[in-house]
Amino acid sequence: MRESIQKAPFIRKPTTAAGGHRTELSSYHGNDWLFVPLCCGRFKKYKQAGSHSNSFRLTNGRADDTELQSVPLLARSPSTNRKYPPLPVDKLEEEMNRRMADDNKLFREEFNVCPYNLCFIFLHLFSDDHSRVHLTSLEGVPDSDFINASYINVSPQLNSRLLIAGPKEETVNDFWRMLWEQNTATIVMVTNLKERKECKCAQYWPDQGCWTYGNIRVSVEDMMVLVDYTIRKFLLLKYCLVNDNKLRCVCLCPQRLVTQFHFTSWPDFGVPFTPIGMLKFLKKVKTCNPQYAGPIVVHCSAGVGRTGTFIVIDAMLDMMGAERKVDVFGFVTRIRAQRCQMVQTDMQYVFIFQALLEHYLYGDTELEVTSLESHLNKLYAPLPGAGCGGMEAEFKKLTSIKIQNDKMRTGNLPANMKKNRVLQIIPYEFNRVIIPVKRGEENTDYINASFIDGYRQKDSYMACQGPLQHTIEDFWRMIWEWRSCSIVMLTELEERGQEKCAPYWPSDGVMVCGDMSIELKREEESESYTVRDLLVTNNRENKSRAVRQFHFHGWPEVGIPSDGKGMINIIAAVQKQQQQSGNHPITVHCSAGAGRTGTFCALSTVLERVKAEGILDVFQTVKSLRLQRPHMVQTLEQYEFCYKVVQEYIDAFSDYANFK
Repeated sequence: MRESIQKAPFIRKPTTAAGGHRTELSSYHGNDWLFVPLCCGRFKKYKQAGSHSNSFRLTNGRADDTELQSVPLLARSPSTNRKYPPLPVDKLEEEMNRRMADDNKLFREEFNVCPYNLCFIFLHLFSDDHSRVHLTSLEGVPDSDFINASYINVSPQLNSRLLIAGPKEETVNDFWRMLWEQNTATIVMVTNLKERKECKCAQYWPDQGCWTYGNIRVSVEDMMVLVDYTIRKFLLLKYCLVNDNKLRCVCLCPQRLVTQFHFTSWPDFGVPFTPIGMLKFLKKVKTCNPQYAGPIVVHCSAGVGRTGTFIVIDAMLDMMGAERKVDVFGFVTRIRAQRCQMVQTDMQYVFIFQALLEHYLYGDTELEVTSLESHLNKLYAPLPGAGCGGMEAEFKKLTSIKIQNDKMRTGNLPANMKKNRVLQIIPYEFNRVIIPVKRGEENTDYINASFIDGYRQKDSYMACQGPLQHTIEDFWRMIWEWRSCSIVMLTELEERGQEKCAPYWPSDGVMVCGDMSIELKREEESESYTVRDLLVTNNRENKSRAVRQFHFHGWPEVGIPSDGKGMINIIAAVQKQQQQSGNHPITVHCSAGAGRTGTFCALSTVLERVKAEGILDVFQTVKSLRLQRPHMVQTLEQYEFCYKVVQEYIDAFSDYANFK
């Protein structure tokens, strides 16, 4: 009985679980799709309660899965006879450009025609009795076999099965019971617990140690936090109550390992900035799920928008590989016939196409470290008919990424133009570093610097230009505001007879810059770089902080360092400093803050992944950097240098085993 189990001595309810909104999950396995929304009440109650009125739907611009509410929803435009047949993959880019013209006009038309098959009943989605998942009944507990979950046939040729469900605080026990009974080994979570200060999903796992949910004990075995997603490993034990004259809790089943892949980079509004992270995430999920396991459980918040988007991308990548075509419209139509509002907004619909095009144009560029040498041999070989080698062809793909000049509004304001060292390298609005406005002075929140994501966390770096004489104060205000304790300098103050960076630290004594005072405390030379320990004081706040500068030598303005050893050493030293001082952003600059700065950020990210996973992806790492700041990794020579340093690191891996 559920009641007696919950009162057993070993049961503890987690204090971390927040009450909240209805969520959903999904799972992948077998020959069909398995579909599950979790609700508080019994399905039969809702089946009798309402109608399938087409007057209810979420408004078309909602950018996220939201709690389904009984509010008036805009009516869909009526169906037309217009057809959207499958697209051959070689026509995908052309068709996308056509549909994205005029602010995605044709995409919106296509999305609006796609049937919604509305089945809202007040606050809940329901599943049909004939296809729902049945739990094992608990003795004496009415309706304990019910969980709002159902199997769904979507496309026999895709040979896939998916389970969708999502726990609320009061259904967490049933959630884990379902996972056990379905023999699930993988959970995919595509929502955060809270978004816009709203609870989107109950925390159904312990932060550390173990908790018991019903008669399933869940213990945390491992956790890895990465920039786009977190991986958690849980060990499950099932207890049973045995009555042998006295009630005892015993474990009768072998332990099971369940891995949760939690995608954390889906923003509160809209869709991810780039599909790169989602594609890597999806590959990791599919690679790590054991063949013997039952359905993969996938859930978001309401279980329609992000969950549906994830499902469609997964299915269409399979279709792309098997048939060299994609049928997004047809697939969304099919899954909406079995669960309403799958893929909730036109932005999500467009994002699916963006992910598919990304995969078609660039493919899977991840490499195991053991295959790097053979891959480099291919890159150095000439490509037939291309007139260049593989390395140059790969780099040309990067240079084709458009620089979005219309997204640089603040940096192009007349008052800020003089603060830019190179007019072609200006930060984008979405990730520019903002500094506090000086009292009584307009346009003083700007500095030519961009937040850059790293391997493990967002905004790991502040990539910036070398300060101009009149922006030194802004530079130190940025360091103070964002609590940066590490500065990496990749240029000399003067190169080829020209000033490349204003001296922003004192050669001795104290330098005063507005409210900031900088004192040189220590200077030490190493083989390839100089370490300077600086004490930075905010005189207005009467507070001081230690900042360490790593000044790398031997990197000319034109060209690359003579070898990679110095770069490997400085990256290791910076990472060690970060561990000691806290993971606040690392300030990285050269002269313009793009070529050498981008190369350092790329190498730091790639080497950290090599150390953690034994995998590298130089191409997508650099591509991601270029989407965040123009001209990052500026030349073919710098791009090739990234590969050379990684190869040198792998060859001497035992000598650099302390790299973290």
